Amino acid sequence: MSAPLLAARGLAVRIGRLTIVDGLDLAVHRGERLAILGRNGVGKSTLLHTLAGLHKPVDGTVELDGTPVEALGGRALAQLRGLLAQHQTDAFPATVLETALVGRHPHLSRWDWEGARDERIAREALAALGLAELADRDIGRLSGGERQRVGIAALLAQQPRLCLLDEPLAHLDLNHQIAVLELFGRLAREQHVGIVMVLHDVNLALRYADRVLLLFGDGVHAAGPVAEALDEAILARLYGHPMRRLATAGFAHPIFVAE
Repeated sequence: MSAPLLAARGLAVRIGRLTIVDGLDLAVHRGERLAILGRNGVGKSTLLHTLAGLHKPVDGTVELDGTPVEALGGRALAQLRGLLAQHQTDAFPATVLETALVGRHPHLSRWDWEGARDERIAREALAALGLAELADRDIGRLSGGERQRVGIAALLAQQPRLCLLDEPLAHLDLNHQIAVLELFGRLAREQHVGIVMVLHDVNLALRYADRVLLLFGDGVHAAGPVAEALDEAILARLYGHPMRRLATAGFAHPIFVAE
């Protein structure tokens, strides 16, 4: 059996005095979707950056496709995994197409310029996010939701085998939230891309993730298949608020609502 795309072994992650996880063992295989859930401030983003190889753990190891993350060079790392940061920043003026083309940099030699194939891939990524007509627009003239989708398009243009998504639905309207989750679902099913995503909506996690990782704070965590790992008691503990499970006839998943 091939190595998982992402493996954490005995992982301990801290930032300042906050312990995010302690003794985390985790594996994400090709085509699998993992959602990370937890309250604000428990360290979901820091954990994601640790899994991406950008934050050093206190203990334990992170492996990408069977190789310790610290043994991967920058180019190999960027070709293997892509990270959608929580906040999109633009240091210089650029068009939407030029911003999406940034995702092609890991596939170019040091002094190469983007070619026709790179532009085609970037334009296809923009089209997949409904942004084809905005290719020539200045990135600074976009709405928050449009800018978020450009960030996702750049990630698609990167063509990583593992996508690490920090709040990918931020600033998006409901229709775009569903479209983005459906898009990553197709990548998982058809191209066997591994997906790890920080989400805030429990019901979307139930619908669009195969497994969940729950961060309770103080290093306490739990993981498992969505149908087994999420119930009223666990969610009430996770979010510090009573939750109620509603049966939904005709739908594949129940719905959880705050009481």
